[in-house]
Amino acid sequence: ILRPKYPVQKLYAFSTIQEVEINLTVIGQYVDYLVKEQGVKNVFVNGTTGEGLALSTQERKQLAEEWAKHAAAIGASGIAGIAPFFFKPTNKDTLVAFLREVASEAPGIPFYYYHIPPLTGVKIRVEELLDGIKEQIPTFQGVKFSDTDLLDFAQCVKNHKEQFVLLYGVDEHLLSALAVGATGAVGSTYNYLGKKNNLMLEAFAKQDLALAQRYQFCTGEFLSFVFKLGFGVAQTKAVMTFTSGIPMGPPRLPLLSASVDFIEKAKAKMTSLILGFLSGMDLLACVLLAFLEHYPKVEPL
Repeated sequence: ILRPKYPVQKLYAFSTIQEVEINLTVIGQYVDYLVKEQGVKNVFVNGTTGEGLALSTQERKQLAEEWAKHAAAIGASGIAGIAPFFFKPTNKDTLVAFLREVASEAPGIPFYYYHIPPLTGVKIRVEELLDGIKEQIPTFQGVKFSDTDLLDFAQCVKNHKEQFVLLYGVDEHLLSALAVGATGAVGSTYNYLGKKNNLMLEAFAKQDLALAQRYQFCTGEFLSFVFKLGFGVAQTKAVMTFTSGIPMGPPRLPLLSASVDFIEKAKAKMTSLILGFLSGMDLLACVLLAFLEHYPKVEPL
């Protein structure tokens, strides 16, 4: 969540950039929105959507502390690290050595590997990485798996589900990941489609695959639409702003703010998608769904 600070000249080749500072004042409102409106249970701070790699170490610390304060939590429940993406590790041993050094800086906190090869370019299979990693990194707790290689993910589940937490990170494929045994999910769309995805989790748990598919298709239809317009972190900020009413601010370079054209089209699509989802259900189902959303502990007779 960033806001403009002041225009400043930097010694970057042929560019004038706008410096932005973190807007900590809206974190409390953001937490309330995620919990009350979207049913989010946990937050992955300083990740991809949060532009963690565009922030300084001090800024990342400030954000983590502010989130922890408003979430009434003491400390972090875990930390995560991604693979180096300039000088890339080319084999398991090199990657494990790097992750071991990162994890050793917080020896009392569970450590997760953030596997996101589309951005890091590191394609070492997680199934291979997990084999014997607990002996190398005693605090190793699990993986955030942000890749579409469901074969690799399925093998992780088959061989390591009892030992590690396996979180899936490609929102439009979540239902498929659930089918092979994902134990949770971390994603950007849960900021604004969290409630729909929670209902999909409930439908899947009740073995109502048809309803679970409807919720997954809802996410997929929106993402399919915005991908064609050009969709990334900056556009996610724009979607979050118009769905939550919380100003998410501009991204930092090299990302550019979403265009007015994108915002108008994405907003119209989101509205039509919600209306279309409801119109595809009969009135009784809509009333029942609304009731269960407000009273999730009530069980049918």
